[in-house]
Amino acid sequence: MTAQLDVTFVTRVRAALAEQVRSVVREAEGDAWRDLQHRHLAERIKALVAATHPVNDPDGSWAGVGLLDHALRLALRLAELQGPSGLFTGGDNVDSPPDSAFSVNDLADALLLLRAASPNDDRALAAVLERLLAAAVPALTSGGVHTPNHRWELSAALARLFLVAPRPALAERVDQWLAEGVDIDGDGLYSERSANYAAHVSNPSLLVLAEVFDRPSLVDIVERNLDATLDLLLPDGSVETVMSRRQDQHRPMPLAVFLLPLRRVALLRGRGDLAWAAGLALEQGIASPADAAARLVLDPDIARVLPAPVEPRRPRQRVFAATGLLVDHRPAATTVLFGGTDYPRHGRIRSGLANSPTFLRLFAGAAVLESVRLSRTFFGKGPFRADGLRIERGRPGETTVTLAETVTAAYYQPLAHQDRDPGGDYRLGDEGRFSAAMDFDRRVRDDITLHTAVRARLTAAGVELTIDLTGAVVDWALELAFRPGGTLTGAHPLGERRWQLDAAAGAEAAPAAASYRCGDDVIRVELAETSDGQGNALPAASCAPAYEPGEEYRFLGGTDAATGTRLYVAGRVPARVRMLVNADRLP
Repeated sequence: MTAQLDVTFVTRVRAALAEQVRSVVREAEGDAWRDLQHRHLAERIKALVAATHPVNDPDGSWAGVGLLDHALRLALRLAELQGPSGLFTGGDNVDSPPDSAFSVNDLADALLLLRAASPNDDRALAAVLERLLAAAVPALTSGGVHTPNHRWELSAALARLFLVAPRPALAERVDQWLAEGVDIDGDGLYSERSANYAAHVSNPSLLVLAEVFDRPSLVDIVERNLDATLDLLLPDGSVETVMSRRQDQHRPMPLAVFLLPLRRVALLRGRGDLAWAAGLALEQGIASPADAAARLVLDPDIARVLPAPVEPRRPRQRVFAATGLLVDHRPAATTVLFGGTDYPRHGRIRSGLANSPTFLRLFAGAAVLESVRLSRTFFGKGPFRADGLRIERGRPGETTVTLAETVTAAYYQPLAHQDRDPGGDYRLGDEGRFSAAMDFDRRVRDDITLHTAVRARLTAAGVELTIDLTGAVVDWALELAFRPGGTLTGAHPLGERRWQLDAAAGAEAAPAAASYRCGDDVIRVELAETSDGQGNALPAASCAPAYEPGEEYRFLGGTDAATGTRLYVAGRVPARVRMLVNADRLP
C-alpha cells in the first residue's frame, strides 16, 4: 500500500523552491554570479536541478525556462573556482576540505537528482558535475578539518560521493572520522552547543551517514539532540543559544532550521512530539528550499504523513548539567538560567568558547526579558560570569539555583634581590588582564577580590533573585534588557532606551517596581530588598549605571552589550538585592 503523502509539507516545499528558483533566474540576467562564493553557486545549481524534477514540478511549470542551461553556466563558473587540489577557492579558509565539502554535498545531490530524473539526458551538465566531483575526491579523502562539526560535513560529502561512484577509500575515510566518536554529551548537545551547527551540519550529516552506510546508531545520536532541542525550544519559536560556543550565542535560532531532521526522525521512530515540533518548524517557513526539494526526490519517505502530533507538557524542567543550563517551562513563563560560560576556565573571549554573560532570560508571551547581566567596575575584568550552577530541590516543584563567581586582581611587590636585573630587562608575561615586561610570576602578589553569588528561586510566574556582592568596594549595575516592542513604566529614564529603578526606594514601605508591557503581556520587576547585606542601606553607586564589557572588548574598541530597552538597578559593594521578576498577563 502506498504511504499517505503529507500534502501540506510537499506544497510548501514546492512553493519555497519556486520562489528561490525565480530569484536565481532573475540573477541570470546580470553578472551577479561572478561575485558569488562557491557554496552559493553550488546551492543554486542544486535548486535549479531539483526544480526540473517531476516530483517538484508536477505540472511542468518550469519546462522551457532553461533551468538546466542556467545550472550549466553556474557549474562552469564553479569550475573556474576549483583549484589544482580539487578544492574550491574563496573565503578566508584557504584550501579548505570542509568548506569545499559543503559545495560537494550540493553538487553530488544535483548529480543524483539528474540521474533520478532522466539518466540519458542532460549529459552536458552531468559531465561537468562529474568532473567537479571527481577532482575533489583526493583532497576530501586525505584532507583535515578545524572544527568538530566539519568532520561530519566532510563525511557526508564522502558518503554522497560514494553514492555517485562507490569506492572503498571513501567509506574507509568515513570510518576513520566516525571512529573518533561523535561529540555529543549526555544531555544531547554537541560539543559546540550550537543550534546553528546542529541543525545545518551535524544532524543532517549524521542522518546521511546512517542511511548510506547503514548505521542506525547515528540516528540515535540525532534523536538525542532533537530531544534536547524540544526542551530548548522557547515560547517565541526559537531554540535557546545562550550557551553556544559559536556565532549563534549572540542571536536567536528559529526552529525552522531543524525541519528536515525533525521529520526524518519523527518518521523513523514514530515520535509524536518530534512531529509536533516539525509542524511548528514548517509554520515558520522552509529555511533551505533546495535541501527540502532534493529530499523529496532522493528520500521520498520524508514526504510521508507524520505521526499524530503530541505537544510537550507543561510544566516541565530540564537541567543540562554539563552545559550549566536550566530551562524551566511553566504555563505562565519560561525561565532560562545559565552558568556555563567557558570564561572562568579559559580566561579569554574566543571563537569556539561560550562567552555570554547573560545569566537569566524570561519569556512571558509577547513580553520577553532577553538578558539579565551583572556589570561591575573591577579592573576591567568584565561582567559576572558564573562557573557552573548548583541546584537545590525543596518542596515538590520548588527549585533554587545558585550561580557564583570570585574574581581577583593583583598589585605586585618589588622583586627579591636574586631576581633583579640592573638593566631592567624582565620577561614579557601575561598577568591575566594584560601583558607587561615585569616577571609577574617571581613577585609577591597583593590580591584584591570580589565575590558574587546569585540565588534564583524559580516560581510559577518567574523567578526570585537574591544577589550578594562582597569584597572590593566597587560600583555594580544589574542590567535587564527587554526585547523591543513594549513599553516600560515605573522607572525613571536615563535616555537612549535606558531606565533606572532606584534601589533606595526598595527600603520604603511600597517596594520599587517597574513593568514592561507588550500587548497584554507584562513582566514585572519588583525590588523586595536593597541593603548592604548587614541590615544597612544599600551604598549608592558613584557613577551612572552602564554596562562594562571588560578589557578584552574595550582594548579592541568592541563590546558585547545588550540592546533593546534596558532597566538598571545600581549600587556599590557590599550589597544585597532581592527582586522578583514575574510574568503578569493583564486581564
